[in-house]
Amino acid sequence: MKGKKSFVFLLAVLLVISLAACGGSSGGDATAPPADDSSALIVVGFSQVGAESDWRTANTQSMKDTFVEANGYKLIFDDAQQKQENQITAIRNFIQQEVDYIVLAPVTETGWDTVLQEAKDAGIPVIIVDRMIDVSDDSLYTAWVGSDFRKEGDKAAAWIVDNFKDKEVNIVHIQGTIGSSAQIGRTAGLEDAVAKNSNLKIIAQQSGEFTQAKGQEVMESVLKQNDKIDVVYCENDNEAFGVIDALEAAGKTYGKDGDIKIISFDATNAGLTDTLSGKINYNVECNPLHGPRVEKIIKQLEGGQTPDKKAYVDEAAFDANTITQADIDARAY
Repeated sequence: MKGKKSFVFLLAVLLVISLAACGGSSGGDATAPPADDSSALIVVGFSQVGAESDWRTANTQSMKDTFVEANGYKLIFDDAQQKQENQITAIRNFIQQEVDYIVLAPVTETGWDTVLQEAKDAGIPVIIVDRMIDVSDDSLYTAWVGSDFRKEGDKAAAWIVDNFKDKEVNIVHIQGTIGSSAQIGRTAGLEDAVAKNSNLKIIAQQSGEFTQAKGQEVMESVLKQNDKIDVVYCENDNEAFGVIDALEAAGKTYGKDGDIKIISFDATNAGLTDTLSGKINYNVECNPLHGPRVEKIIKQLEGGQTPDKKAYVDEAAFDANTITQADIDARAY
């Protein structure tokens, strides 16, 4: 039996060698199974604030469209649902998963030092997008891409000053998520203008949380307490949509031909459409298409280059008196 088993084993070995030789002399006619090249993909972990606005949805889509396998990436996406604790958990999960890069769209400016130190200790570069963060050590993040929110606020406030001149102006201020860079910058622009112009007065100030529902709720409450309103300063388009709903329900005239002027930010497609129709008087752009900009930074890092620490995007502003359909068509968001 032992000799028979040895003979069978020898035949099996010879057969394997024969098949290998046949495969080697196939002249390329046989196709080898594809190798698993997933390890060659650059893995990007992206923690997004949430999906609270049309702007945010466009921002998310820009990232998803950019970081695809066809471009050499694997994207791990996490929706924080507007909670910082969820973002901190997501970043720690990215670290455990040993991603190559972490991209963070922070819900608020502060409270990031500890978790970003953990990412730094793990050797993972962190790229901040949209809102800025306030940390004790700038080396905790590699680069930031986003908007100059203070400049946006200054543009909007300048429109009020230029259009009302010396007239008394009662302003309702619908703020964004308190503590976010967008809220801080846009609020600062308005408050600075009010401090410098005695005819401007903020008669109500409350957060609309960057959502249409909350914007409408706040405006409905304000209308019950204030008869004379000249301007509603909304810190994004979705809040403006809610304000419009509240004004229409209350029978108030607004916009280009109405008594109450509406200021908005983001310049989304829907927001600009309302600007063209005269519902919104002035809309300051906030470009959400950050995907290609983040990819540029990653490519620089992959090539051993040092990217700029901060990169501001170019943005315009649109007046209901001068906006055209071409302005809207030129923007994919």
